[in-house]
Amino acid sequence: MTVIQKKAVNPIAHLSAEDIEIIGKELDAIRDRVLADRGERDARYIRKVVKTQRTLEMSSRAVLLFSLFPPAWLVGTAGLTVAKILENMEIGHNVLHGQWDWMRDPKIHSTTWEWDHVSPADQWKQSHNELHHRYTNVVGKDNDLGYGIMRVDEDQPWHPMHLGQPLWNLLNAAFFEYGIAAYDMELGDHLKQRKLKDPTFRAKARAVGRKIRRQVLKDYVVHPLLSGPSFLSTLAATFTANLLRNVWSHSVIMCGHFPNGVETFEKTSIEGETRGEWYLRQMLGSANISGSRLLHIMTGNLSFQIEHHLFPDLPSNRYQEVAPQVRALFDRYGLRYTTGPLPKQVASAWWKVIRLSLPNRRDSRQPIAPAPLVTSGAA
Repeated sequence: MTVIQKKAVNPIAHLSAEDIEIIGKELDAIRDRVLADRGERDARYIRKVVKTQRTLEMSSRAVLLFSLFPPAWLVGTAGLTVAKILENMEIGHNVLHGQWDWMRDPKIHSTTWEWDHVSPADQWKQSHNELHHRYTNVVGKDNDLGYGIMRVDEDQPWHPMHLGQPLWNLLNAAFFEYGIAAYDMELGDHLKQRKLKDPTFRAKARAVGRKIRRQVLKDYVVHPLLSGPSFLSTLAATFTANLLRNVWSHSVIMCGHFPNGVETFEKTSIEGETRGEWYLRQMLGSANISGSRLLHIMTGNLSFQIEHHLFPDLPSNRYQEVAPQVRALFDRYGLRYTTGPLPKQVASAWWKVIRLSLPNRRDSRQPIAPAPLVTSGAA
């Protein structure tokens, strides 16, 4: 089987098929050690985060009852923003990955959790867990890569409509949860194929509609009404918290998949893919964010995007622990471990969005033909 990627510089040309399979076995061993070591300290961690998030949200909403007063508005809005980020990133995303199912706690389980997000949990799990993580950075297969609205690789044909992709990306950041809901139910594909009356699609659309109504009722009707004369200021505070949460989530995810140094793959590159080759694609198709422990928690530990893509079912609090082992593996096999501070990674991702909105410069690219990266199995 030949793994193929259309790139002028082949990032794994120096690896043999045996090297790749050894990498896979070493990563399996890291995963197995953590799985065997899960226990009470991990359970205490997630329960503490859940308790902290709920306390922060409730107290922030209580402060916003008096949001007519600017100090109360600022404190309540800041607290609600942090609470929403924690719920989406460190709790919701990771619970829905099944990272805490081993606890057998029905209150913190992927089959029962419904998050503070307009995309229904079951639809998100199908598009994210089953498709995105299976087809990481495979152009045309991984909808998280550009969310179906952006050009994400030089080898993709350029069209004039791509000139608008910086604007599309900005709007997607501001209303990120709605964009996620739209592509979770494959709205774009159904519009193109004129299949809006498809029964499966209509069922998904109804579920999204119900979830949106519930979120709007909670955030923009019930809680502002409870504020009485502070109705409008509480409404503005909630909108601001949702906006900031959306921009933060979008930025973190962009940093994990789009900055300089992250590879993309063509569809044929995954035909007959082995376990080791799948691991290698996660390694090359992800990037990390360096920073403090607080930053890691606020990103849902997706600041360790490489480790998350290698081990999506491990408890998120363990990624920082295994990251040095993973990086040592990169170094040993001459692979680039893409990481950097948040401002640098955000700037790199946005520069790529802007650069790919324009036609390729003729003098900046060499003629590229499909090149075999690694041949495994019998010749």
